[in-house]
Amino acid sequence: MISEKENTNISKFLSLVLRHQPQLIGITLDDQGWVNVDELLKQANSNGQVLTHEILNHVVETNAKKRFAFDDKKQKIRASQGHSVEVELGYRPQTPPQVLYHGTGDKSVSSILNSGLEKRSRQHVHLSDNLETAVKVGQRHGKPVVFNVQAGKMHQQGYLFYLSENGVWLTDIVPSEFLKLAE
Repeated sequence: MISEKENTNISKFLSLVLRHQPQLIGITLDDQGWVNVDELLKQANSNGQVLTHEILNHVVETNAKKRFAFDDKKQKIRASQGHSVEVELGYRPQTPPQVLYHGTGDKSVSSILNSGLEKRSRQHVHLSDNLETAVKVGQRHGKPVVFNVQAGKMHQQGYLFYLSENGVWLTDIVPSEFLKLAE
């Protein structure tokens, strides 16, 4: 259908407009981050990004990280998490595993040890339930370093955790006392 490179480029485009800058192509996300598929296709094509229903379906279905989701009728689409624009994804608090993981680049270690993990421009801090995923995330930021997050202790102390549709654990902040460098 489309090449792997085209798939990656479209995925990056969708991440940009569904997570960060919908105004770039003239779309508006609703309060939960959804946009009408036909409107997305129309505006994407009007702005030079060739997209059809078939290509969009292919990108959503083959995305290894399941970054995007359709509604039940496949009439709306949204990013599963990672927004810097304000949306309410409707996730309910969940009890996390005792330990979660956060991957980063080695340049960020001292800052994280000082101030913990902060959401910064995103709505949540992203955590994974397995070491392999955290290493892959860390590799995007240089030499990978993984932190163990004492999520069970955090939860006992009242911190809230959410589980996104694609299996990413979300929380508002991870104070440094709940972090330990993974071995």
